[in-house]
Amino acid sequence: MSLATETVAESTAVPEDDPRRARAAVFALARFEARDLLRYIPVLATLVLYVGWTAWTLFHQQDGMEAFPALQDADRDTQSGPLLLGIALFVCVNRCTLRSRRRGTDRQFDVLVMEPWRRTVAHVLSVVPFAVLTALVVLGEFTRQALRPGAVGHGSPAELAVGPLYVLLCGVLGVLLARLVPSTFAAPIGVIALFVLSVFLSAGTADAQWSRWLSPIVDETSNNTVLPADLVGRPAAWHALYLTGLVLLLALVAVLVSGGRTRLLKAGTAGALALTVAGAVGQSGGVSPELAAAREQASVAPQRDQSCVRHGGSTYCAFPEWTGRTGDWAGVVDRVQALAGGTAARQPLLVRQRIDARYGLSGDAAIEPLTAPHQVTVGSRWGGNRVPEFAVAVAYVLVAGDESKGGELCDGRVVTAMWLALGRDSDPMADLANVRLDDSVTGSAYVLAPTSGLSMTAGQTDVVRELLGRPRAEVTASVQRHWSELTAPGVSTAQVARMLGTEVPKGADDCAQE
Repeated sequence: MSLATETVAESTAVPEDDPRRARAAVFALARFEARDLLRYIPVLATLVLYVGWTAWTLFHQQDGMEAFPALQDADRDTQSGPLLLGIALFVCVNRCTLRSRRRGTDRQFDVLVMEPWRRTVAHVLSVVPFAVLTALVVLGEFTRQALRPGAVGHGSPAELAVGPLYVLLCGVLGVLLARLVPSTFAAPIGVIALFVLSVFLSAGTADAQWSRWLSPIVDETSNNTVLPADLVGRPAAWHALYLTGLVLLLALVAVLVSGGRTRLLKAGTAGALALTVAGAVGQSGGVSPELAAAREQASVAPQRDQSCVRHGGSTYCAFPEWTGRTGDWAGVVDRVQALAGGTAARQPLLVRQRIDARYGLSGDAAIEPLTAPHQVTVGSRWGGNRVPEFAVAVAYVLVAGDESKGGELCDGRVVTAMWLALGRDSDPMADLANVRLDDSVTGSAYVLAPTSGLSMTAGQTDVVRELLGRPRAEVTASVQRHWSELTAPGVSTAQVARMLGTEVPKGADDCAQE
């Protein structure tokens, strides 16, 4: 390898006063170094893993909530993919930069006309192809998500730029470390030192905004809530500016350390430092009063930000980015009402999308149930378990009248509500398990819903399971025929079982007795 390097360096030896040929020599050496990086197992393995895993996720059909992505979250999901690739580049670029020292060929380089700082520039440029490849992977990953039929919202170009900038930053940092500490042990120790520094910095500043955003990748994800893009509030543009300035700063410092002393380099270093500081200051501002007020309004008075559409006899109100999803919600409402009896089968409902944005992206606060009659809450996530959970909310509002009373159901009406929620599902037993907290289909369990759920006793579970195994038309006719009795407050589970023709369960009759 050393012989090959020397050959390239010798072939790129040019007169110093010929800038055009000097640049060509630097680019030739950069191309060689980029190809040489692929010969390092850590770089090749992490690159294949990153590209291969991303390609598999792109072309593998995903169901559930993955089929309904929010693009304001999907852009951040591209940032963690190149994490290992960046670490591998940091270590291997460092080794490439120290190759001549390890092989004892520094003195041979000293007799060539290509100055050391130009060789440093070539090492920095050797990382660029990996950043470009990362950018293409990120673009493909995000485009695939955006083309999904169930996609909502919009992404941020600044968030998408973080992955490629992170790869560049790791490579440049490896070059700078080699120029400052010319030892092959410095890079592995440097990885550990950076990790320890980040932990101590986070603990020492109580994870303050300014210290958290000094990290190249800042992850913030809620498991249950997707915020509208305007309420996300991440300083993505400032962070991209900070990373860009930091990459330029480290690269130019490495060139200066290698002997580059031109005025242009010094001026560029000063400019890069200014960009880095401006980005760091800009991203440290925290949540503005205007954003906090907007989040408060979206949480406590969402009707001011929402638009409503009608499907059938019901009204569906959503934040602007979700209005295209109201048809999916209406399909669930129609499916549940088709099994109901009495006036509930024709009862107009108001379905309102609700979130709690007051705690930002990391908040997972529970949403209080609505007390107004015939109003149902739907969340900002859809697909997977969120569908039967919404069906449960629609069902217990039809049975009890409103959400607050529906969440308190404990008697035999639980059976009716669960039959309405699951009776027309294509795989009702699977959805019965999905909506229960412990994923069971036997015994007692807590049933999930967008606001408050409800408790099922073991006996109620047995009755519901038997109903789901019988012909749907037969059960529907029984439910509609006995609708008034089935939805009367205080009706026991045993009475419901007798009316619907199932085996009367033994043990506790409602959740209060368990």
